[in-house]
Formats: sequence, C-alpha cells, structure tokens
Amino acid sequence: MGLAYKTRTEFVVDAIREKILKGEVKSGQPLRQAALAEELDVSRIPVREALLQLEAEGLVKFQAHKGAVVTELDAAHVDELFELRAMLEADLLARSIPNMNATDFDHAEELLSKLDEALTHEDSANVWADLNTSFHTYLYQAAERPQTLEMVNILNKNSDRYIRMHLLLAGGIKKAGGEHKQLIDYCRAGDTSNACQLLKQHILGAKEEIKALLIEE
Repeated sequence: MGLAYKTRTEFVVDAIREKILKGEVKSGQPLRQAALAEELDVSRIPVREALLQLEAEGLVKFQAHKGAVVTELDAAHVDELFELRAMLEADLLARSIPNMNATDFDHAEELLSKLDEALTHEDSANVWADLNTSFHTYLYQAAERPQTLEMVNILNKNSDRYIRMHLLLAGGIKKAGGEHKQLIDYCRAGDTSNACQLLKQHILGAKEEIKALLIEE
C-alpha cells in the first residue's frame, strides 16, 4: 500500500473512488465486494467500510437485492450544488474578511503552500481535494456563522464527487492555484467586493467545466 495511506480502508476508498471518477466503473454498475477485495488484496471488511464512506460522498448507494451500485452523475444536480455554494460561500467570505488579521492571512498562505506541495503526491487529486476544502473553510471561519458554515460543509460533501472528477479530468488544479493566490491578496487588502466576485467565478467556472465533462460522457 505504501506510506501514502494510513489505513486499508483509506486505500480502498481512494482506489474505488478513482475507478468511479475516471469512468472505469459506470453509473448504475454494481460494486461487488468479493471482487473488489480480491482485486485490491484486502479482506471484505475494509471494502464494506469504504463503500459506506463513498455512500456518504454520494458516489455509491445501496439497493435492495443489488448491494452497492455507482450513482448517476447529474448535470442538474451540479447546477444546484455549485450555485448554492457560490451564494453561501461568498456571503461567508464577505463576513469573514473584516474579522481576519495578518496571522490569519499568513496561515492561509501556508495552506496554499501545502496545496502546491500536494501536486507532487502520487495521489495528488485526492490529497489536493481535501486540502482545498480545508483552505476554503479556513477563509470562512472568522465569519462566526456556524450554521451557514455547516450548510456549506454539507454542500461540499455532496459536490465532492464532481470536484474530484474536475481535478482528475479537467485540469482543475492548475487553474485553481492562481485563483487561490489572488483570492488571498484581495482578502489581505480588505477588498471584499473583488474577493467575493472572484470566489463566485471560481466556483461557477468549475461548475461549467464539470457540466461539460458530463455532456461529453
């Protein structure tokens, strides 16, 4: 398994997720636990745990008499998820910027450096996706709006399947890097208007590229 994975379950989650996002396993196709366990050289226990985690991410669902199957990718679902994210995250950022200080912005820069380092990781898309969520969430903490932030966290979990597909298949990582740096610069300058506009473009631009990928399929 190598040093990149902390547990067998994490290894299996990443392996199955990548199969789904790359289209090696199609929507509606069953995920046989025995076959996956044999292919990945693990017992059925981590496979079962991995499938439950992927169900929480929206990639897998359990059906009576069928077991785990890959869920459908839905362009309409992408519209709703990402438009809600753009609206709520821009609101959080606008409320957060006045409460942030130099130390907060320095920490955001550190998270950005970790995002850049993640590009060298053998599992870069998955590592980067997790750090990307941490980066965005950190920028919203100072808004002191815990219920809104929880709603955003739920939306992020539901859109994670599409975000990872974007990173793997549409070069989303390269484009996001420059936008993240500009976002911090606007925040540090107290330029709330441009920061929120850029954040919305960042989220909605990803939405359009993801929808284009779905149409290609």
